[in-house]
Amino acid sequence: MVSTVDMVELMDIINSQYADPHHILGMHEISVRNKPALAVRAFIPQAKSVTVIDDADEKKTYDADLVHVDGFFEVIIPREKWFKYKLKITWHDGNEWVTYDPYSFPPVLGDFDLQLFGEGNHYQIYEKLGAHFETVNGVEGVLFAVWAPNARRVSVIGSFNSWDGRRNQMRIRQSSGIWELFVPGLCQCDHYKYEIKTGSGLVIQKSDPYGNFFELRPSSSGLIYDLNKYKWSDDEWYKNRSQSNIYKSPINIYEVHFGSWKRKEDDGYRYYSYLELAEELIPYVKDMNYNYIELMPVEEHPFDGSWGYQVTGYYAPTSRYGSPDEFMYFVDKCHQAGIGVILDWVPAHFPKDAHGLSNFDGSALYEHEDPRQGEHPDWGTKIFNYGRSEVKNFLIANAIFWIEKYHVDGLRVDAVASMLYLDYGKRDGQWVPNEYGGKENFRAVEFMRHMNSIVLSKHPQTLMIAEESTAWGGVTLPPDVNQSTLGFNFKWNMGWMNDYLHYIQKEPVHRRYHHGTLTFSMVYAYTENFILVLSHDEVVHGKRSLINKMPGDLWQKCANLRLTVGFMLAHPGKSLLFMGSEFGQFDEWSEERQLDWFLLEYEHHRQIKTFVQHVNGLYLNERALWFDDFSQDGFEWITYWDADRSILAFVRRAEYPGEDIVVVANFTPVAYLNFRIGATRKAEYREIMNSDNPIYGGSGIMNTSPIWSEEISWDGKPYSLELNIPPLGVSLLKPVNI
Repeated sequence: MVSTVDMVELMDIINSQYADPHHILGMHEISVRNKPALAVRAFIPQAKSVTVIDDADEKKTYDADLVHVDGFFEVIIPREKWFKYKLKITWHDGNEWVTYDPYSFPPVLGDFDLQLFGEGNHYQIYEKLGAHFETVNGVEGVLFAVWAPNARRVSVIGSFNSWDGRRNQMRIRQSSGIWELFVPGLCQCDHYKYEIKTGSGLVIQKSDPYGNFFELRPSSSGLIYDLNKYKWSDDEWYKNRSQSNIYKSPINIYEVHFGSWKRKEDDGYRYYSYLELAEELIPYVKDMNYNYIELMPVEEHPFDGSWGYQVTGYYAPTSRYGSPDEFMYFVDKCHQAGIGVILDWVPAHFPKDAHGLSNFDGSALYEHEDPRQGEHPDWGTKIFNYGRSEVKNFLIANAIFWIEKYHVDGLRVDAVASMLYLDYGKRDGQWVPNEYGGKENFRAVEFMRHMNSIVLSKHPQTLMIAEESTAWGGVTLPPDVNQSTLGFNFKWNMGWMNDYLHYIQKEPVHRRYHHGTLTFSMVYAYTENFILVLSHDEVVHGKRSLINKMPGDLWQKCANLRLTVGFMLAHPGKSLLFMGSEFGQFDEWSEERQLDWFLLEYEHHRQIKTFVQHVNGLYLNERALWFDDFSQDGFEWITYWDADRSILAFVRRAEYPGEDIVVVANFTPVAYLNFRIGATRKAEYREIMNSDNPIYGGSGIMNTSPIWSEEISWDGKPYSLELNIPPLGVSLLKPVNI
């Protein structure tokens, strides 16, 4: 039989390089000898025969002719009007498959969707691109859609079509660069990828940028998954959160890497699943009196050693620990326990893995073409092109996706400094200045401003946290203040972490010479909304664990660690501590093994853990330690100049005098008895926490009896207190009977 299709177009279909296969394949009205008829065409390589079945009357069947040996079939039906039909495909081994024809369905994506995406303003584009279960013309199936504007052809390949890129060729939608195809009859967890023929004719396979679930690495196929079936039970959490002011609320964060918090030692040392983590990690965090968990990236990533910071599946939780529904269960259980979830998120760069975003359609699509703009030489990764609307849309929608689909309460945005500066990590000749000859990345700045304005307008209680280590001003100021303010609501205080760790590693006898390093944070404490962090960055790659940074013998190391945690929680700003530090792990953290939980067999590690548990509980219950973190009204120095004895004293305040907390910290191993410090109020003071308490492994230099302030002027204050100051310790006192 001679086909009714132009031979050039027929060969384009066979050679899989036709951008609009629906124009040829499927059912079409034609004229045969001046009479109306219908032509049904199908390209099904390796099929022996194809029969068209009338869906309304399955007795009406029409056998197609093989018009090209590669598998192009066509049948002419003497009918005038289009009708709904199925294809019965018979293979050479005798097996049969009956399915609706993917090329019998109209376009699904609306023109408005395409327009918004092109403008960069489709904030729920993840509901359109990717693989989604849909019902079209009464038929259930999956809509595949992907942005690949420079491809010559895009096909869906998978377990349902023998991974044959000729079988399910997609159609491009106008000038949007989006390709789509509705494939009927697919099931949950069917495997798929996109096969792309590039402009140069090279055929490559790519994972879905908007895929919701992937095979376990090293495999990289997408798994079709319906994210809309999980039933959430966290209404009470959202109700309570909506009534709170995030700036005047306690935020004490436990930073976690799922794969190395604990392993199943009795089951091949495998990872804990999301479900198992919900049963063990959440009660642990609750018991330790943290109220937030921050997760190092759980987005899908190929290389364990990247800790999740080189992402290939931005819209999928990693399958290392289970399914998307199981990760939802974990977040849900956190909320039911009163614990918020912060997710580390990486819009700064992505890896070069062949199945990922790099050169996605054969061109620099998500990145810059010029490697001076598009690559991080130190990290070996690609930099997003923030000047491209569709790329900005991909990232902003991704931020919203995790908040709306997975109910995360915050995003800690990684490597903001690398986004702000064009020369970050680069030498002369490795970067391109901006249009004014400077190093500021104006397009990245505008992306972050846009992202934060959209996210916080939609979800104002979300914690948008910048991991930013430079002196860039206005990171946590609203975008409308000026053109450089970024609109985050919190910023990691990397300066405090670096200064404090530099100080605390000194032998106590030398600390007097570095006292300004300890107090410098209060010079800039209110320039941003800071979160003080002792994070994973500082306990890897030869930097030593937190307790091993501390000088001295074992007792002094433990005392220094208790002092460090207590001082951080008392200092203005919210707080974060990396897992393992709460019980004094000596070995550096490694993603390849679980924390050294066996250390809790030893008393001094149990005592550290008990101190952290108790001081965390005190923090949650004492409003002065968090109510006014970002205003000078919440803090007053008592003494900051006593460098010779390395002693600091200050007051933390909330709304009422009875909420005051006096904090005294001694950074030497010398105890001071009957030591006088200034006091701002006439009151009786009681010690509510002392890191030198013997139950924490301390030496017992405490203030067990109430202390009345005296009308003796001291430290520039009208009153004063005489108290015992513990060695390498922090003491917190509260006024009563004011």
